[in-house]
Amino acid sequence: MGLAFNNKKKKKRRDGDDVIILDKVSKTYTTGVPALNEVSLKIRKGEFVFIVGDSGSGKSTLIKLLLRELTPTGGRVVVNGSDVSRLKHRQVPKFRRNLGIVFQDFRLLNDRNVYENVAFAQRVVLTPSKQIRRNVSRALAMVGLAGKYKAKTKQLSGGEQQRVALARALVNDPPILLADEPTGNLDPKNSWDIMKLLEKINTDKGTTILVVTHNREIVNAMQKRVITMKKGVVVSDEEKGGYIDED
Repeated sequence: MGLAFNNKKKKKRRDGDDVIILDKVSKTYTTGVPALNEVSLKIRKGEFVFIVGDSGSGKSTLIKLLLRELTPTGGRVVVNGSDVSRLKHRQVPKFRRNLGIVFQDFRLLNDRNVYENVAFAQRVVLTPSKQIRRNVSRALAMVGLAGKYKAKTKQLSGGEQQRVALARALVNDPPILLADEPTGNLDPKNSWDIMKLLEKINTDKGTTILVVTHNREIVNAMQKRVITMKKGVVVSDEEKGGYIDED
């Protein structure tokens, strides 16, 4: 495609720079099969990281642990300074406000227009109306949809729907953005457009971005940090890495 992506020079790690820490994390479901087996990794503030691996490698479990949809069977998961296992149920919504999340299937409210889909994330946290209007306008402009705010989501293309989902994830200005197969339902052009947007957000705002993907072309072209998982363990962790196949 001939697209050029930015690659920021690797900074020297300091303990306070780590916004995601997994320390010997294991997760075993009721079937007894371990989804994660003593996974340890650290992600710095402002990093752009790909998580890759075949189905069943533990990627989805990892995302659910970071969102506190699951808690680990063993080990420690720390996100933005919070040990997720220690969070009480009533503390989880506030914890999640610091996380933006984008899914493969968009998860939009199809009975509402673009503006209301993005505003919904602000209304949940009781943001004043005047501030909602300002924040939603800013988020839609950021993803190139400033002129589409009145459109119903079902009238949009897949690429536009994912941009709405991205604007919704960004409207609360989270320090961390998790993207779970964000290009899985998109054609190649829209896939590249979404990834360029994610990189721009990472570069301009310093947002820490974690992307789970199967898209080899994008991973190889962008040359970011790539963490490869297989059967619940990390088998490779490379700066400026690529998509590798593990037999």
